[in-house]
Amino acid sequence: MFSTLIDVATLSNHLSDPNWVIVDCRFRLQNTMTGRHAYEQAHIPSAVYAHLDDDLSSASPVTDAGRHPLPSPEQMTQLFSRLGITTGVQVVIYDDFNHAFASRLWWMLHYMGHDAAAVLDGGWSAWVAANGAQLSGVQENKPAVFTPQRQTAQLVQIAQVPHQTNLIDSRAPERYRGETEPLDPIAGHIPSAVNYFFTQNLTTDGQFKSADMINSQLASLWPETGVPTFYCGSGVTACVNVLAATHAGLPRPKLYVGSWSEWCRTYPDSIEIGTN
Repeated sequence: MFSTLIDVATLSNHLSDPNWVIVDCRFRLQNTMTGRHAYEQAHIPSAVYAHLDDDLSSASPVTDAGRHPLPSPEQMTQLFSRLGITTGVQVVIYDDFNHAFASRLWWMLHYMGHDAAAVLDGGWSAWVAANGAQLSGVQENKPAVFTPQRQTAQLVQIAQVPHQTNLIDSRAPERYRGETEPLDPIAGHIPSAVNYFFTQNLTTDGQFKSADMINSQLASLWPETGVPTFYCGSGVTACVNVLAATHAGLPRPKLYVGSWSEWCRTYPDSIEIGTN
C-alpha cells in the first residue's frame, strides 16, 4: 500500500492493474476549465478526472464557508464511488501545480478512511519527463461502493480554531504578513499563527524533498504534545503540508479546511499583520 507518495516508475508498472485507480486533478484558479481541457488532450492511461470546484469542493457548503468548501461526507462517498474507489483499491493522484490539488483529494480520501491513496511525486511534469505513456479523451471507471470511515480528528472547523495551540499558515510569506492579498477581501493571518510556505517541501524540479529533510524543516514547528493545525487560503495548499509532514514520519497534523478565506470573512476584526 502506498499512502503518501509514489514515483513514476512504480506507477508505470501498475497501469494495467485493475485494483489501481488513477485520478488527474489538474486545475487553474484563473481559468477553471484549463485542467479539464489539458486532461482531455493528454493524461496518464486509465486516469479519470476530478475538478477542484465540481468534485473536490461543494457548491452548497455544509462544512465551512471558505472559497472551496469541503464536500459533505455523503458527497465525498458519492464521488469516490463514482471514481471507482473501494476497499482494497490503490489510488494515485497527480496534478501540475506543486501537488496542491492532488493533495486536496489525497487529504479527502485519508479523512474518509481510505489510506491507500498516494500522490505522484513530481506530478504530470515528472510523468512527461520520463516519457510516460499518454492517452487523450475522457476515461470513466465502473462505479464502486465506497465505505467511509471518517477520521474526524483530522478536521478542524472554525469554532475549534481558537482552541488550537499551534496554527501554521501555509501561504506565501507576503500573504501571511498581509503585504498582499490577491484572492480574499482582507490581508493578514489568524492571530498566533506562524508561517511555513508549502513550497518549502519541494525541490526546484517540483518533486518532494527527502523525508529526512522535510522532517528537519518541520520539526521545530511541532508542539511537545499534540499536533499542529495547518491552514492556507481555502483549504487546498495546506494539504501539501499535511502530506509532506506525514511523508516525513511526523504525526499527521490537522487541517483547518475553511482557512483564511473563511476566517477573514467571519472575524474581520481578529487578524494580525506582519510576523510573530
